[in-house]
Amino acid sequence: MTLRTLLTAGAQKLGIILSDQQADLFLVYLVELEKWNRKINLTAIRNEQDIVIKHFLDSLSYLNGFAPGPALRLLDMGAGAGFPAIPIKIAHREIGVTMVEAVHKKASFLRHIVRMLKLTEIVVVDTRTDELPSSHHGSYDVVTARAFADMQAAISEGAIFLKPGGHMVLSRGPEETIGEGEALKAGLVIEKKQDLRLPHSNDPRAIWVFRKR
Repeated sequence: MTLRTLLTAGAQKLGIILSDQQADLFLVYLVELEKWNRKINLTAIRNEQDIVIKHFLDSLSYLNGFAPGPALRLLDMGAGAGFPAIPIKIAHREIGVTMVEAVHKKASFLRHIVRMLKLTEIVVVDTRTDELPSSHHGSYDVVTARAFADMQAAISEGAIFLKPGGHMVLSRGPEETIGEGEALKAGLVIEKKQDLRLPHSNDPRAIWVFRKR
């Protein structure tokens, strides 16, 4: 199976239809990720098929947690090499995206790949999420985060950036859980938990969706 087929068939299993142009952008992303990964540590995953499955398709699985739209604004905390923000943006160019990444070399890669893919309405901010100006507070419809060790830390840091009724979407391992009380401490309620397996893989995931009260 080619990488293109792996990607497009996997996305289809997640309910996402990628055009030929979108698939091309993912393949450019893959090549540039591999190039830069030789110089700076962007990902420990080196195998191309694993990158497609564990980074690209895993990122697209976040779309099970919210409804994209042209006015939607998304904040990705600790964006790293761009997951899940850039795959989401490729699939839905109409979304406005802000990626926060404190490591300057990684932020440089993010700016590079945004230029390479000719993506618009996407901003890279190289700072810590907790150091973002207050103008970002209450500004986003969706907040995502892959870099946090546990859900409690992620929702505690991310809730302040959500508009009322906005959603925090997290993809976690099946063994991790969180209670309503812990979510409420951050001003959130648990809206849903969706169990799934990554396409072409036996890796289980749980998509958690929290709503700002």
